[in-house]
Amino acid sequence: AVLDSFRHLAEAADLVLVEGAGSAAEINLRRNDIANMGFARTADVPVVLIGDIERGGVIAQIVGTRAVLDGADAAMIVGFLVNRFRGDAALFAEGMDLIERRSGWPALGLLPHFARASRLPAEDAVALQKPLVPGDGRVTIAVPLLPHIANFDDFDPLKLEDGVRLVFVPRGEPLPRQADLVILPGSKATMADVTEFRRQGWDIDLAAHVRQGGRVLGICAGYQMLGRRLADPAGIEGPPGTCDGLALLDVETELTADKTLRVVAGTSVADGVPFAGYEMHVGETSGPGCKRPLLAFEDGRVDGAVSADGRIRATHVHGLFSDDRQRSAWLAWLGASASGRSYEAEMDAVLDELAAHLVQHIDLDRLLSLSRPR
Repeated sequence: AVLDSFRHLAEAADLVLVEGAGSAAEINLRRNDIANMGFARTADVPVVLIGDIERGGVIAQIVGTRAVLDGADAAMIVGFLVNRFRGDAALFAEGMDLIERRSGWPALGLLPHFARASRLPAEDAVALQKPLVPGDGRVTIAVPLLPHIANFDDFDPLKLEDGVRLVFVPRGEPLPRQADLVILPGSKATMADVTEFRRQGWDIDLAAHVRQGGRVLGICAGYQMLGRRLADPAGIEGPPGTCDGLALLDVETELTADKTLRVVAGTSVADGVPFAGYEMHVGETSGPGCKRPLLAFEDGRVDGAVSADGRIRATHVHGLFSDDRQRSAWLAWLGASASGRSYEAEMDAVLDELAAHLVQHIDLDRLLSLSRPR
């Protein structure tokens, strides 16, 4: 399946960049590797090794990788880059030369740290471990870090808002009492994560939050968790079974093998604010709570549920906060004003700056010449 996906991309694109995972030096995992050198060898893809100097020991990272790789794997590597350098690049010139001599690989560039990259969506959940506290934090939004959290880029647009304090709550810590809104995020394992939610005592925290007038939003799997019951009769996520939801909305969900994947647009039912987003979920959610939907699609369908008092809301749709109109409306619901900045324009500007940064510090013509035609 991995190679089929790669071939499909290669047929449709002029250039395919394949990002590895973990480290090319994890030789204990090499036998079944499909993410690093195993894939590169099988697909005949040249490799550029990237060392992160900010973590420390970048010389050992790259030279050590060369030392442990077998000859055939090492031959796939056509050069190296050193990323996130701070300070005077001249001070590391000797280090670059040393890596070249010890590894036998050519240096393709030394990339200075690019601070604005923090504005871009996170690559994985590791980046969520530290709370984000921009601006004056007039509104606090808490997101529990579920073990199988997914689609966490839903929250990136909130980083633009100076009046928002966005807190990712790790396991072992309670949901903050001062939160104005608690968002239950998407998940790759809904039933396992709602079980862990309870084990952490977050169900008690959430119930107290609601009793005290707090507001709740469930997105995708988070929506399903807010219902009364979840069922997985076909064993989509694991052994077949059922589990109780958090019972804050009068709905139930049955997981099914068919996955819903589509781009959607429409308006919020309550205020008519337009939205654009996407659905990506398994399962069907139904029940009396669905008679008060959150969103109306352009094709006439509706989605989501809203509690009778309007303080608990849920939807299967991702990407609402990326829509400036929706983000403004949600913040107004919480008693805050949006910055008025365009999330899409902000991301485009950061990407343009990053591209210029790369052009300045890397010989891109040389790098591109190392790619192989299909």
